[in-house]
Amino acid sequence: MHGAVTRNAAEVRWPEFDRGFYEVKDVTGRSAEPIEDGVNMVSCFGDNAAVDADPSLAPVDDLGRPATRDRKYFDWAYICPSRQDYRDGLLDVIDDCVDANEDVRLDDVGFPRAEYCRCGVCEQRFEESEHDGRFAWRASVITEFVEEAAERIPGTVYLTLYPDPYPGHLYERAGLDLEALEDHVDEFVVPLYDTAYETTYWLETIAKGFESALETPFSIELYAVNVEIDNLIHALEVAEEYGEHVLFGYEASNARAALRRRQADEREGVSHGDPESGA
Repeated sequence: MHGAVTRNAAEVRWPEFDRGFYEVKDVTGRSAEPIEDGVNMVSCFGDNAAVDADPSLAPVDDLGRPATRDRKYFDWAYICPSRQDYRDGLLDVIDDCVDANEDVRLDDVGFPRAEYCRCGVCEQRFEESEHDGRFAWRASVITEFVEEAAERIPGTVYLTLYPDPYPGHLYERAGLDLEALEDHVDEFVVPLYDTAYETTYWLETIAKGFESALETPFSIELYAVNVEIDNLIHALEVAEEYGEHVLFGYEASNARAALRRRQADEREGVSHGDPESGA
């Protein structure tokens, strides 16, 4: 099955896609009304607008440096996952999504990096917690949020994962305890983005890593913006070997062209190479 990830509601209805994911709230803070015929996506702890309005929401490291887009490593501003008022607002957004469609995708869930967060709220809550280690406490914060969100979602719960399946990395980096999260998530989504897909051996390696790491089904999301169609088809063929579904991000027209081209080539017996080879 194939799907589109888009900010354009009309594209989720294109017949080439079995399902569509529609961004209701993205990392810029832009918001849109949820739709009925697509899976509504919510960027949870990425929000430039919220941090611009209240810089104290940003996570900080032990030197007080915020996780914002003007600093190295961060493409957008993060929100500290311990902030209850902001979390309550996210749950309200999720409720609005559920009113339109029972399936919801939770995006940008987790702490920004291993050294975050050391704000006053996190310091107090860690000290008051039953956890001796900060990593374990951070994981409990994220798992609690996902559990609370999932309880409000009667349909399929999707959760996006940072594309690093190496054992312990997601736990240390973002506070994502995969084993604990699997109790609350129906399907993970792993974005494996490249601007060209000139080679795909790395795509297969990462996908295989998640196949080993997860019991829960996962889908792979490919980047479709300005990618040459033959390369996108080859990436698709590799991703299909591992993902429950293959999704295309942010240029549905290019994704549609790739699917149509492959369908036509299959009728004509054209091969794009062995997906196992990464060639």
